[in-house]
Amino acid sequence: MTRAAVAVSLALIAALAGCGRASHEPGAQSTGAGAQLERAAIAAGVVADPGRLDPAGAYSSASDRVCILRAGGGYRIGASVDYGEGHGCVARGTARGLGKLAISFGGTCRFEARFDGARLVFPPVLPEGCDSLCTGRASLSALVAGRLSEAESEAATLRGPDGKPLCG
Repeated sequence: MTRAAVAVSLALIAALAGCGRASHEPGAQSTGAGAQLERAAIAAGVVADPGRLDPAGAYSSASDRVCILRAGGGYRIGASVDYGEGHGCVARGTARGLGKLAISFGGTCRFEARFDGARLVFPPVLPEGCDSLCTGRASLSALVAGRLSEAESEAATLRGPDGKPLCG
């Protein structure tokens, strides 16, 4: 290899190595062009501000329902999955957070869900303790529900297959 080729190779390696570190250094992302673009999009209302997302409201997707109501410093949450007779889930519990919600449906059914302002997304793998909330082949895993309403009054009206309020 020529000296020029070695120099170019070393420069590329250094540039790539620097890219990986930038995302882990505090404040590194707050000054770049991408961060400026994101701030402008948030200011224009094109992108939801992750620090101000309020998950309270009603959510739905096919036969899945989720309600989130403010309660003290956190939220009450309820989730229902209904795949027909003998296959469903009903879970009621608490949540804390904004963009990432720490959800507890009791016992060992605790996990972190994502909320982006329009959708609530449960992780694809949940703790085994969540299995006891379901019957048949139903699961709360990978539940994705779109926001129907930000109104807590509407969220409070959602009921599970057991007839009881989901967030009650």
